[in-house]
Amino acid sequence: MRTNRLRTVWQSGGAVVNGWLAIANSFSAETMAHQGWDSLCIDLQHGVVDYQAMVTMLQAISTTETVPVVRVPWLEPGILMKTLDAGAYGVICPMINSREDAQKLVAYTHYAPRGTRSFGPVRALLYGGADYPQHANDTIVTFAMIETAAALDNLDDILSVEGLDAIYIGPSDLSLALGCTPTFDDLDPKAAEAVDHILARAKAHGVVAGIHNGSPEAALKRIAKGFQFVTVSSDARLMAAGAQAVLAKMRELRPLSASR
Repeated sequence: MRTNRLRTVWQSGGAVVNGWLAIANSFSAETMAHQGWDSLCIDLQHGVVDYQAMVTMLQAISTTETVPVVRVPWLEPGILMKTLDAGAYGVICPMINSREDAQKLVAYTHYAPRGTRSFGPVRALLYGGADYPQHANDTIVTFAMIETAAALDNLDDILSVEGLDAIYIGPSDLSLALGCTPTFDDLDPKAAEAVDHILARAKAHGVVAGIHNGSPEAALKRIAKGFQFVTVSSDARLMAAGAQAVLAKMRELRPLSASR
């Protein structure tokens, strides 16, 4: 079975630099993948991507060594299993609030006897290899999002669930849950303390910690703290920022060129 480079990087003590895909287009996904991200996450929760678009985006990512990850809309067995069947090598599930939620997530993403995932890896066989069924349980990476007050209250119970590989912090939702301003990087003190607490408890349980970031500077600081999976911005934000930079330069210089 194809190696999951997320696990390889983590086992070496390194951090994965993850990109984010909110645009429902295979060409933009392919373009992002060819830039050298360690992994790319297709967002089915808040992006404008549907299942069929996701499949074409997974195919586009497969033209590179970038690891395909998908954030599913919710803790629902059907979409989790179909996402894995389509060839995702990692799944991020939002709003995991309890040990029971985490147990369900692990069950839905693992074949028996370790879980209840139904068998039908249609495209996963093409991406992962003919021996995918024998090795999927130990290759696929399962992330639980920690982003609510309930999740904080139940953090150790969630982190102790066998088979949960990683957690992923949504800073904006976590901030909202704590009565703070929703943002990625410059968190209010209460939210920042909660992030540090989640990271410390994840380390104690031997669970990889990931987090969403708005800038490379924030991501690098969080890697230095011990995060091993950092998302930086998104395709839509990067496209907008690039266009804004070009237009700002054009507007700055246009009066000079017009006067000649």
